[in-house]
Amino acid sequence: MGKIIRKLKEIRAFGAEAARQALERPLYSAGMYAFSGGVSVAGLRNHKARLMADGHKRIWKTLEAKLEKDAKYVWIHAASLGEFEQARPVIERIKERRPDLKVLLTFFSPSGYEVRKDYPLADIVCYLPFDTPANARRFVEMVRPECAVFVKYEIWRNFLEALDRQSVPTYLISAVFRPDQAFFRKSGSWYRAWLRWFRHIFVQNEESRRLLAGVGIDNVTVCGDTRFDRVSDIKAQRKEIPEIARFAEGGAMTLMVGSSWPADEDVYTDWVNAHRNVRVIIAPHEFDAHRLELLRRRFKNGAVLLSELSDPSAVSESSDNSDSPSHSSLLTPHFPQVLIIDCFGLLSSAYAYADAAYVGGAFGAGLHNINEAAVYGIPVVFGPKYDKFVEAKELTTLGGAISIDGKEAFEIVADRLLYNIGDREQRGRWAAEYISEKIGASDRIFAAVFG
Repeated sequence: MGKIIRKLKEIRAFGAEAARQALERPLYSAGMYAFSGGVSVAGLRNHKARLMADGHKRIWKTLEAKLEKDAKYVWIHAASLGEFEQARPVIERIKERRPDLKVLLTFFSPSGYEVRKDYPLADIVCYLPFDTPANARRFVEMVRPECAVFVKYEIWRNFLEALDRQSVPTYLISAVFRPDQAFFRKSGSWYRAWLRWFRHIFVQNEESRRLLAGVGIDNVTVCGDTRFDRVSDIKAQRKEIPEIARFAEGGAMTLMVGSSWPADEDVYTDWVNAHRNVRVIIAPHEFDAHRLELLRRRFKNGAVLLSELSDPSAVSESSDNSDSPSHSSLLTPHFPQVLIIDCFGLLSSAYAYADAAYVGGAFGAGLHNINEAAVYGIPVVFGPKYDKFVEAKELTTLGGAISIDGKEAFEIVADRLLYNIGDREQRGRWAAEYISEKIGASDRIFAAVFG
């Protein structure tokens, strides 16, 4: 009787799995059609959704106009700016070492596309069409890529199937997997099936490899994160910023705050106001006029915008109509304590002028790039939400980074970094050594895929 019951359970499980597999494609695709319609509706009121909807209207015309008939294309897809930075070292190596190949770069997010739509090393840049069966077939048949490279978490079901049907080698690079992801749940069999469409998966760490091996995915190499190569390249090619160099001189310590959000400012503002001898450079995550004005009002010892240092006449003109300390202090011998970077593209170079860094985002949606700071050999401080970031966990364990859970913890850490110079410098050395040991993923990926 027991054998019969077990057999019935096996048959039921097999039937349930077959039903899931039969429904998987139409259910996923129906969700994607609904999402695309939702973007169009949201675009009536939401700026980012409108950018995406408008961008999608141009995809096919862009491809028809720019695709060269006999050219060989590598298709590289990044969700947004963070994933682009992971793809960028690979793109640079393709253009340098394989001039016979052209690069088609796609983005999912407007924040990626709008910033990098003119990226000079990509021959074509456009949005990723919504992942419907028809779009996927049309895109793959139109581009006919030599290979496709997806970055980190970009796993699009219908595109992967369309690429597989056209026998296009497809790779996932700088990938990270966690036990709580759908691929590793009992009910996640159809998600695991998507992973089998990749010819090879290049993961950042051993934990990811073990998780994949546990569900039968063995075409995996632990290769590291290409962002380490990117920050190393940035350091070698960094911009000199004379205004920031002059600002950073003379303080007991210069603290660089990268990608700052209001939640981060609630943590560090009081400490900054209480330590007039510290110079602070802030690169806010967003910097529209209203946001900048609210930010500079937080600092009682004065705050100046980088654009004002670059154009002193702008300060003189505005100071006539403002009582804020950030304006009046520029007209006195006392330099403002805080410098706010109000433009894109300088953050990664600005870390070079700092003795320590605070990187924002880990009190909210997610930690920003800490490698950009660590590569300069300075300790990095950030908030508590960093579990999804391998480099943050590893660097914290090594001592090159410190996580804090609130204002009081920040003040304790900041005091230690300010007054214990030996500790600060040691943590900086650990940070620099960590980055140095991680360099090389881009070359390994290039050799495996294009070499």
